[in-house]
Amino acid sequence: MKLKVAWIGKTKEAAIQSLTAEYLKRLTRYAEVEGLELRDEAALLQFAAGKTHGKQRHALVLLDSRGRQMSSEELAEFLQEQMDRATPVVFAVGAADGFSQEARSSSSTVISMGKMTLAHELARVVLLEQLYRSFTILQGHPYHLGH
Repeated sequence: MKLKVAWIGKTKEAAIQSLTAEYLKRLTRYAEVEGLELRDEAALLQFAAGKTHGKQRHALVLLDSRGRQMSSEELAEFLQEQMDRATPVVFAVGAADGFSQEARSSSSTVISMGKMTLAHELARVVLLEQLYRSFTILQGHPYHLGH
């Protein structure tokens, strides 16, 4: 599976940079993964819609408070469906003010991390951890069970 995790804006906090790098590294055990730091929403939409190296467009999955809430197991099922389709996926975390209606309309899926509001940089780390957890669920690894 080709997986990209995109976020808008520069990361200033060393702790966020470190956790982002750690989970991206862990994810490489299960997927071809890349982190993308983009300048704005327009750059995200252009990236997701465009063709890269002659291949098909990416499925864009936005994190937004108005999206569908999923359990870890449901996210794992969603990832399995994406792998079965063999379409590259971009998960995106917006800037502090979230995504526009245009971006939400352009996405293939909008998911929510829950009813609580998270700082966008923290949401990125939570997303990365949940993606890692999803792959471990699919592989039957005990990480998800806390062993």
